[in-house]
Amino acid sequence: MSMNKVYTVIGLMSGTSLDGVDAALIRTDGESFIETADFITIPYEDSVRDSIRSCLGKREDVDGFVARTETEVTRTHAAAVDWLLSRAGVQPQDVDMIGFHGQTIAHDPADKFTWQIGNGAMLARLTGIDVVNDFRSADVAAGGQGAPLIPLYHQALSAALDKPVAILNIGGVANITYIGAGGDILAFDTGPGNAPINDWAKKHLSREYDENGMLARQGKVDDALLDEWLAHPFFEKVPPKSLDRDDFKFSISLSAADGAATLTAFTAAATAQARAHLPEAPKAWYVTGGGRHNSVLMDRLRAVLGVPVEPVEKLGWNGDALEAQGFAWLAVRSVRGLPLSVPSTTGVPAAQTGGRLYKASP
Repeated sequence: MSMNKVYTVIGLMSGTSLDGVDAALIRTDGESFIETADFITIPYEDSVRDSIRSCLGKREDVDGFVARTETEVTRTHAAAVDWLLSRAGVQPQDVDMIGFHGQTIAHDPADKFTWQIGNGAMLARLTGIDVVNDFRSADVAAGGQGAPLIPLYHQALSAALDKPVAILNIGGVANITYIGAGGDILAFDTGPGNAPINDWAKKHLSREYDENGMLARQGKVDDALLDEWLAHPFFEKVPPKSLDRDDFKFSISLSAADGAATLTAFTAAATAQARAHLPEAPKAWYVTGGGRHNSVLMDRLRAVLGVPVEPVEKLGWNGDALEAQGFAWLAVRSVRGLPLSVPSTTGVPAAQTGGRLYKASP
């Protein structure tokens, strides 16, 4: 058992895939003690998801639309907290805090700008639980990429794994956490993840994603187009580095199936190109995030990486809950003044704490 105080914490995550809200309950000291308890996912209502899409890329709220969307996003997160507590049989007064990531609508660290909508004070009032949010701003203001932020949590979970090892998170954007044999860590975004595939499925199937790669499985990869995309200068850039959900704008004149196949192949090929930036070749890759549910994508990754590629469930982890758990863990680190990021995970000049605490009552 940890010698530090162990907190009961809820973590909330809504990623760039725009699927909905993940809510996880854990007990942790924000360091090596991590005990997972329960987890749920609440899909966004279509109207809320459509409003979020309309906010993507905005830098200011000129007509109040972003504020109205933020209110709906916050209420959805409050509902997720209520459902999680009911499922777990836990009372609000027994939870020390909530780690509330919010919904990213714009991310441009080169311009020292990142925006996650979600009202921390409102969530604290609605739930009666202290809330920590705004996890990325301090890192970006200090010169970091502000992303990815979960690698230190991956490192804490991976203490007993055979190394070097890679944890690959495929959400809307894909990112890697590399942990070397000596415990050294390197993290960065590898390229687009599910977002372009989801947008393509929305356009051609009127569905939120290509379920299990069913559309991609019917198509043929356009190798010339794939090579063109892989020539993007982002892939040559030395990490740490990060992407906005919509940094890659694709011009595609393909059938629905061929487009899905080519976008899926691109996510895998971009991951393979990331190996050039790693100190050593990982012995295995463990995949978290929604992308691990896409069997076509997983088969592509196995083909291009040439070493074992498995979902994180192989390790006994919950790949749907992992990021929400991570923001619960980061919330504890925030209140303890511990680093949320280090130079090798976001490029910040020095280890950086962050987050903003909203008390449920004065």
